[in-house]
Amino acid sequence: MSIRAVTEADYPAIQTLHKGVGWPTRSLAGWRWLHANPARSEIDAVAGWVVDGPDGLPAAHVGNLIHRFRVGDRQLHAATGFSIIASPKVRGVAHRIIRTFLAQPRVFATYTFNANPKSQPLYGRLGMRPWPEQTHALKLSWRIDLPALAIGRGLRQLHRVAPDMVVRMGEQLMNDRLGRVPRLRLPPGVSILSRIGEGSPYDRFQQALGREGRLLADRSPAMMKWRLADPDMTTPPLLLAFRRGDVITGYAMAQMAKSNIIEVPVLEIIDLEALAWDDEAIPALMKALTDAARPLGAAKVRMQVVSPQMLTRLGNWAQSAAREGGWGHCHIRFAEDAPSPELWSPTPFDSDYAICLRPLPLDARVAGRIRSWVPVSSSPSRA
Repeated sequence: MSIRAVTEADYPAIQTLHKGVGWPTRSLAGWRWLHANPARSEIDAVAGWVVDGPDGLPAAHVGNLIHRFRVGDRQLHAATGFSIIASPKVRGVAHRIIRTFLAQPRVFATYTFNANPKSQPLYGRLGMRPWPEQTHALKLSWRIDLPALAIGRGLRQLHRVAPDMVVRMGEQLMNDRLGRVPRLRLPPGVSILSRIGEGSPYDRFQQALGREGRLLADRSPAMMKWRLADPDMTTPPLLLAFRRGDVITGYAMAQMAKSNIIEVPVLEIIDLEALAWDDEAIPALMKALTDAARPLGAAKVRMQVVSPQMLTRLGNWAQSAAREGGWGHCHIRFAEDAPSPELWSPTPFDSDYAICLRPLPLDARVAGRIRSWVPVSSSPSRA
């Protein structure tokens, strides 16, 4: 069984693989959008690999999401593997297809920050290491709707003993706030981020981040334009800025998602960054995110990739968070010529969460209601 590069003709079969393991599926337009990743084309990387089964259709898959990074004046690339699936038709090929992903050239790191408990032991056997060392098994969450969370726990327990009955029940834990345009009360200094083009305050913020000398995933206006064009999103990400006058010193991106039919809706923190000197930006943005969760219909707010530096910057917010995870969901292999890992403080933006989260299951009419977020804020200007 040979391993070959993914082509666009493979996407219907890859969707079938996703359905077979109960993972969110993309539309064909969504797969084409992923295929058009501008960072991937820069280094002529493949979009992923498949192994064909006896019927000639893909029976195993690993996606290859290329990220552009910058450190100082250097532009670099790294790869995160996603949607790693091997059906029983091709049992035993998972390690081979992951090794192919790890062996690709022109990247300073190959990694997953989204391994599940069942698969995570495989990565260590293939030469990847848990990283960041102190936080590779940590996820943080902030509980918003305790009754909904309790019902979710009950449904999970029921699913363990009677899975067929739970599946017949259909989608659970939806609420009438989902799909509505909320009026968000934002704390002082925080505003909705609505302009991210070249020359905008957001653009100047990203340039200031780059001058700090850290290894940063590319959040430039051009890359963000591609990210936000995902055709499978049913609600747009919530983009927030923390401002000092006309200057943005911190920003957050969060996305509403629902993992499966028995999980609660969650406001997932995709990105959270601030200039190194501003100790107030990240706590203020966390206040805004947790305040926004209930009107958005979320039962909790969650950050699924946490670095040691982020733990420090969260301050009291880290102390009040529930600890989730508990398995090594972050594994990485660095190339010999990679920049120092000490320069990199990853967030979920650097992984595959933005493309692998299950969007809120809203029909087209409901999803179309939300085009932008409406602030009712003590700092009413938009960034």
